[in-house]
Amino acid sequence: MPLLRSVVHMLWLALTVIPWALAVLVLALFAGPTRIYWACARWLKLAVDSGTVILGIQNRITGMENLPTGPLDSAVLLCKHQSTWEALLMPAIMPRPLAYVFKKELLWVPFFGWAMACMDMIHIDRSQGSQAFKKMVASGKRLVGQGTWIILFPEGTRIDRGQVGEYKTGGTRLAIQCGVPVIPIAVTSAKCWPRKAFIKTPGIVDISIGKPIPSVGRRPDELMAEVQAWIEAEMRRLDPEAYPPLEAAK
Repeated sequence: MPLLRSVVHMLWLALTVIPWALAVLVLALFAGPTRIYWACARWLKLAVDSGTVILGIQNRITGMENLPTGPLDSAVLLCKHQSTWEALLMPAIMPRPLAYVFKKELLWVPFFGWAMACMDMIHIDRSQGSQAFKKMVASGKRLVGQGTWIILFPEGTRIDRGQVGEYKTGGTRLAIQCGVPVIPIAVTSAKCWPRKAFIKTPGIVDISIGKPIPSVGRRPDELMAEVQAWIEAEMRRLDPEAYPPLEAAK
C-alpha cells in the first residue's frame, strides 16, 4: 500500500505541476512578484494537502507565535533538512512570502524550476565563490527591506534521520549582514519521507519553530553553534527513537 500511495502521489504532483507552472509563466507577464509567489505557494499547499490525503502524512506545528508579526519585520529561517517534504511545506504554512536560497541548477528543472525562476528568490552560482555570497547579501538586504523572510537549510543537503550534517555559516553570515534575527526550525520529516526515498509512509511530521535569536553583534560561527544546538536538541526531543542515548553518543 505505501508503494501504491507513493506512485499515486508522484503522478498527482507531475500532472498538476505542468498546468500550474504554465499558468505562472503567463501570470509573470503582467503580475508582480508577490502575486506570483502566492500563486506558486498555492500549488505547494496542494502538494502538501495531497500528501496528507494520499500518503497519510500529517503535520503537527508548534511555535508559530515565534514568527515576526510586523509587516516589515523580517528574519532568516534556518531549517533542518531531512527530505523534500519541508521544502514543499514551508511556503504552504508560512503567513509571509519566503525567499529560498538555492543553487541555480534547480531553475533548469522542467516546469517546477521554470516557475521558481519567476519568483523573487536568491539563486546562486556556487562556482563564483565569494562573489556568490556578495550577490546573496545584496539580494538578501533588498528582500528583508520588503519584509520577506529568507529561508535556508544550513546543512546544505538532506540528512538521514538521526544524523547531524555540517552546519555551514552562510545563513548566520547573511542574517548578520542584513541585521535580522535567525529563527531555528526542527522538522522530523524523515519519519515519513526518508532522504532520497521513493516510498513514503503515513505518520506525523513535527515542525517546531524556535524563538528568534538576535544576530546583531554576533559572530557567524558562534551564532550557528547556538542554532545547531537548539535544532539538534529539539530533534532529539521530537524523535528520540532515531537518536542514540547521549551517553552512547559521547
